[in-house]
Amino acid sequence: MSSTVSDEQAAAVSRRAGGGPGRRRWVVAVVVVVVLAAAGVAVAVSGVFKPASSGTGANQYRTSSQLVTRRSLTSQIDLSATLGDSGSYTITNQGTGTITWLPAVGHVVRRGKEAYGLSGAPVVLLYGSVPSYRTLSEGMTGPDVRELNENLIALGYATKASLLPLRDFSAETAYALEKYQTALGIPSPTGALTLGQAVFVPTAARITALETSIALGAAATPGLALMTATSDTPVATINLDPSQEGEVKLGDHVGITLPDGSSTPGVITAVGKVATTNSSGVTSVPVTVSLRHPQAAGGLSQAPVTIQVTTGTVHNVLVVPVNALEAHAGGGYAVEVIGAHGHHLVPVQVGVFDDAAGLVQVSGAGLVAGQRVVVPAL
Repeated sequence: MSSTVSDEQAAAVSRRAGGGPGRRRWVVAVVVVVVLAAAGVAVAVSGVFKPASSGTGANQYRTSSQLVTRRSLTSQIDLSATLGDSGSYTITNQGTGTITWLPAVGHVVRRGKEAYGLSGAPVVLLYGSVPSYRTLSEGMTGPDVRELNENLIALGYATKASLLPLRDFSAETAYALEKYQTALGIPSPTGALTLGQAVFVPTAARITALETSIALGAAATPGLALMTATSDTPVATINLDPSQEGEVKLGDHVGITLPDGSSTPGVITAVGKVATTNSSGVTSVPVTVSLRHPQAAGGLSQAPVTIQVTTGTVHNVLVVPVNALEAHAGGGYAVEVIGAHGHHLVPVQVGVFDDAAGLVQVSGAGLVAGQRVVVPAL
């Protein structure tokens, strides 16, 4: 006579053992009974009682033991991610003249610094999502004026109180801009921002490539693409299995393990609303994790990292290693307890899994802290 785990139960056990990304749950399958017909004796490999052993005796696989403990347990999952930049941009010229300076590939241009030179004058990089499309001067209003005012405040040439309302180009804006132009060494500062004197991108720009036709001494005309760049703000991107969408949410605080083994905190800043399927047929939802300390990335790009997501916490519960669980043929789980008179199975109910630590919350009649349970030997 023999018993087997049903297909549905086996699938459930497989999922516990790692059927999806981040689920590293190892479950020992139970072989219930082997009948020795010649002797008429049934020997239970995982039965009600088994003689105690060192783990190298009658069993066909090596075993060891671990303590049942009582403690708090945090449910965590590990998700694979790729560390990279948060955005890409094209820097487009809006002035007329000759290119007299270009940054090197890899150079990072920050707020207020020169992005390139045009006819001997600096074209500066400012932060904003509205591209430059007109000359800005006193009396004008709009979102592009707000961007200019916000940059003048950030650069220290004005206070927010002096430039309110931020949508308006006031005399105070002109005065602050004139001070900035003087600091840049622009001859005869005007207090107006002529079209082509600045480029607006959302963040600092790391130059990734110059357009092939662009070189020092080349003529520049309005609308000419000069170079491409990425943000220098690192983010980790998770291609999340759609079955795990319920386990992450916007604003979750997470841990990030970097390639050198060090950890740094992060926060989930974007969760895609639409799943996509790649050329290999794998469907995923994009999730973005921002580093709370971006400098921890140390310039890494396209590097593999691991994201630890906390999904729940329980306190004062019995805990065993996940690989102590044995799947019952009829459903459910048990652990093999080592007692004074041998081994015996204790049916258990499972609760929170900590995938990162390889632990699981359990409860069952007769199971107490301090007992030892059988686990596979390393």
